[in-house]
Amino acid sequence: MDKVAPNYDRASMLQASWGTGVIPGSMGGDPVGAFRLICAPSHLSYDDPIVYPGQAGKSHLHLFFGNDETDANSTYKSLRSSGKSTCGLLNRSGYWMPALLDGHGNVVVPDWASVYYKRLPDSDPHCAPGAMSEKGCIALPRGLRYVFGRTMQGGVYADNRRDGVNFVCESAGLSSSDFSVVAKGCPAGARLGVQMIAPNCWDGKNLDTPDHRAQTHDTTYGNTGVERCPTGYPYILPTFTFSVFFTVPAGGLADAEFSSDKMMGLPAGSTVHADWLGAWDDDTLKAWTDGCINGHYSGTGGDLCNGQQMVGAQQPTYGWTNPNAVIPVPAVGQTIPLT
Repeated sequence: MDKVAPNYDRASMLQASWGTGVIPGSMGGDPVGAFRLICAPSHLSYDDPIVYPGQAGKSHLHLFFGNDETDANSTYKSLRSSGKSTCGLLNRSGYWMPALLDGHGNVVVPDWASVYYKRLPDSDPHCAPGAMSEKGCIALPRGLRYVFGRTMQGGVYADNRRDGVNFVCESAGLSSSDFSVVAKGCPAGARLGVQMIAPNCWDGKNLDTPDHRAQTHDTTYGNTGVERCPTGYPYILPTFTFSVFFTVPAGGLADAEFSSDKMMGLPAGSTVHADWLGAWDDDTLKAWTDGCINGHYSGTGGDLCNGQQMVGAQQPTYGWTNPNAVIPVPAVGQTIPLT
């Protein structure tokens, strides 16, 4: 994928880390390096530029984060060339998932999402070619995109992929892969989280594939008990956990489901998934890969682990609780800004 020259002043989108330029602490006993950022919700629409490119209004209702101009016609080039971001101003990537419906005609809008990138540092022996993969560890390829989480048929995989989905209710101490268990047990005013883990192996050839999943895979333990990328996936990527947090509304979420569940007529939570279309600023991607991942640091809030921090990746402008947490389901084809 060709580089797209930035059309913005990168320096103005960076600040001294936490006001002082402090370097974060080491990941300590955890072997990976970590880079984390916070995203506010951007918009709702019935578009999906990965599954239905160029077909506006074709998909189930999606909740978008990141580039505020992500729509059915978005490409790597268009995202890099336009739009602002709710995931840090230098991260024009698009992140989206099925909207959460309360079962009573409303969308539950999240408070925020966290994106937690991690990977072994290049210096780790397991990152060397031939160790956990044929060719070793690399940074995220420019323009990569994929769908991860559960399938539209209910989450069943035939090739040892994990679905990587979990639900939590913080105040009630609930955690389950079954959405209905958490949704019914999470009281009004509590925070409910949806957690999805992206794949960490790449085929080295395709930025996308017809099913939007086959270009990447998870490491597996196979029959040997040793974690490795499967045959045909020679590179280890930084993976990320995408966690989206909602405040449970006054009426509770016992009747809630995701828009993809509703469309497929399947049990609540059984089709939840996420989509990602990468459009990172090149220099910023290199900075957090070198600083946080290969430096084995624990970067949070868009801290690049080099004394600099992305502007806009620490907290939504309204704080940690969304003041507009429940809105009517938009009409098909309608786009609703959330910021």
